[in-house]
Amino acid sequence: MDPECSRLLPALCAVLADPRQPVADDTCLEKLLDWFKTITEAGSSLLVLRENPCLVELLFHVLLKPQDLSPRVLSFSLRLAGMFAAQEDCFQYLQQGELLPRLFGEAGPLGGAAWTAPTVRSGWIQGLRSLAQHPRALPFLADCGAVDTIFSLQGDSSLFVASAAGQLLVHLLDLAMRAPPRGHPGPQVCDGPACAQKIVCHLEASLRSAAAPQLTQALNVLTTTFGHCHGLWTPGLWARLSPLVVHLLEKDPVPASHALVDLLLSVARSPVLSSESGPWETLALTLSRLSPIQAGPLALGILKLQDCPQTLRTQASGVLLQPLACVLKAAAQGPGRPGLPDGAAGDSVTVDTLFSSKSACVGLLCCALAHLELLQLLPQCPSPWPQEALLEAVVTVLRFCNGSAVPASDLGGHLCAILVGCVRVQRAALDFLGTLSQRAGPRELVTQVSAVLLEYLSGPDSSPMVLKKAFQASLRWLLSSPKTPGCCDLDPHAQQFLRELLPVLQKRLCSPCWEVRDSGLEFLTQMARHWGGQAGFRQVLLASEVPRLTRQLLRDPESYVRASAVTATGQLSSWGLHAAPTGPEHPGLQQKSLLSELLHVLSTDSEGFPRRAVMQVFTEWLRDGHADVAEDPEQFVARVLQAASRDLDWEVRAQGLELALVFLEQLLGQPGVRCPYAVALPKAAPPGTLAQALQALCRLQLFEFAFRALFDCDRPVAQKSCDLLLFLKAKAASYGTPQEERGSPDVSSVEATLQKWQAGEHGHPLGDLEPAAVMAVLRSMDLEGLQDTLAESSDHVERSPQSLLQDMLATVGVLGENEADCY
Repeated sequence: MDPECSRLLPALCAVLADPRQPVADDTCLEKLLDWFKTITEAGSSLLVLRENPCLVELLFHVLLKPQDLSPRVLSFSLRLAGMFAAQEDCFQYLQQGELLPRLFGEAGPLGGAAWTAPTVRSGWIQGLRSLAQHPRALPFLADCGAVDTIFSLQGDSSLFVASAAGQLLVHLLDLAMRAPPRGHPGPQVCDGPACAQKIVCHLEASLRSAAAPQLTQALNVLTTTFGHCHGLWTPGLWARLSPLVVHLLEKDPVPASHALVDLLLSVARSPVLSSESGPWETLALTLSRLSPIQAGPLALGILKLQDCPQTLRTQASGVLLQPLACVLKAAAQGPGRPGLPDGAAGDSVTVDTLFSSKSACVGLLCCALAHLELLQLLPQCPSPWPQEALLEAVVTVLRFCNGSAVPASDLGGHLCAILVGCVRVQRAALDFLGTLSQRAGPRELVTQVSAVLLEYLSGPDSSPMVLKKAFQASLRWLLSSPKTPGCCDLDPHAQQFLRELLPVLQKRLCSPCWEVRDSGLEFLTQMARHWGGQAGFRQVLLASEVPRLTRQLLRDPESYVRASAVTATGQLSSWGLHAAPTGPEHPGLQQKSLLSELLHVLSTDSEGFPRRAVMQVFTEWLRDGHADVAEDPEQFVARVLQAASRDLDWEVRAQGLELALVFLEQLLGQPGVRCPYAVALPKAAPPGTLAQALQALCRLQLFEFAFRALFDCDRPVAQKSCDLLLFLKAKAASYGTPQEERGSPDVSSVEATLQKWQAGEHGHPLGDLEPAAVMAVLRSMDLEGLQDTLAESSDHVERSPQSLLQDMLATVGVLGENEADCY
């Protein structure tokens, strides 16, 4: 330990033991524990205690007057004691004078009024968790009655305490079985240490209990055990307890089903247990005993397993497909769609669940759709995948929900009555429908998909969230549409879908609900990004009112919509698809360019989202060579930076520096990747000299902005400015020193201004700069060191243990003036 820290430690321990002193906050105590943990892991804990007896005195004070101390100090002391006792020699040292038994037994906080505080109970558990690192800890825990207390804390009112108690039981069981008594050939639970046997007997009693809380606690402990402990003793533990687990399946309904599913999957994933046949048989039995809703998570978990037997995989697939198979059966008089596993269409339990109540039906369908969506994205996805049957089933579900289906049976009519208008099922079905676009389907089914999506997008009863999901699913199906051979344009079916979709989008852009307008704009942006250069899309879009409506939404009363409108108009303009506003309702906008309008948004919009969107659009325009920018890039950058440098939003300022960096790259003849379909691509500029680039940047007054940003209170802005100036400094080195910079310009006034800015005095202007002065300042600045500093955490200036101790003492006035290092 550092000598200065040792000098400060007695005073700190006295403060912690004094109830009259204000207690340090939890953050300081956690940092203090982290420091002690570092010390004990690096060396001898016993040596630390002998060199700093004040620590032992603090622990004894906890025993003498626990009622005088705050709960957080008591918790801190218990955790500290456990941390030092983790080393066996230090454990024996603290046993002298019965310190540890009195701290963690009935004589300590456990038997006092302080035990009512969850913080103290949590500290007690964490202290024992740290202490239990060696075999000597096991008899100590048994002697002080700690194991029984841990059992009771499993049902604690604090979820954190209850969870920590269960994890501690797992740790103790693993510790006990890793250190079997001498003379035993291998670790066996039945003849293991007394502590292990006590825990196992407690688990057995809990598994036999009729009380759901105790049963759930035991299942959770076993789940953690088999998930984290892979010793040779775990098969014996499962062999002993599995009959009790299987016995739970005989009850109706199966109790604690969620915890039971987690346990069985944990056993199946265990590398020690999965090679045996017992877990697979138990999983198959469980699938048949659980209700359809309960069996869904188990079936999905089984299908994720690597070495699962094929028969079990087939059974699990059938569980997930059963609800949709029942939907298809209810919708048609004939046999179900081919492609579903045998037995999936006739499961009476699933049928009963679907038609028992609206909540049960909705819950089952939502779970099935969500599980199948996840399953399709996995490498373990069943093969063959019943794509056609699933497409038809999802379309049928969606039509049941919006009332457009014509049921052919009484079951179908009943199902339609349950599902009509159900937003939960609509959202789940649309999500799954979008995922199904990754696989091909027959043309007639794809046509049905397009039709049902149009029904939802045009339906007056579709909620904003359902419309958003429908837009997303439509985009995914359009992206997956086959391309015309020899052409990158959309195929005829997708173009027809698009022609029918744009009038619906036009209607939604006029919706009174801002969420709907926003979703429509996001959909339009994605379409323009993917197909802006394709003739079929351009023709359909320009024949509609969508570009004009999009531009009108730049003045929407909702800031999120304005931001989305900025992004959409910027994307449309990049492809030459924007429309100038015309008509008597906008007489002042007829001659106003989109560039001027976006600059107006950047300068005047009261919300940050639209301004950020403008800066992103302008950066893309500059990078891609937009026609309006290519006419005079320097004037464009000057107008944008004039507004961005004064913006109060740090993201706008940071994006302004990013735009400046793109412009600098282009000045030096190193433009970024350009869009091959840009409206007007300027010719690649020849590599300009550094002097010419610096002259342009000085005319833009970029360095006033960049140097101020170096000392910005928002770190991302300072980092972006540092990157820009480092890039320029590196280019100066690669180009060599220009003739006009070989002198030594006087930069004392510039450096003085920068020092004032760094001190927070931002009212002083930098003045006009010449290129030679700029380069002299850049060479004199340690930009590399500043970059490293900005990359560090916010408390990097001083976070030493000595500083922590000084700050904690300063809060109670123990240190004299100017002794604390408050950071």
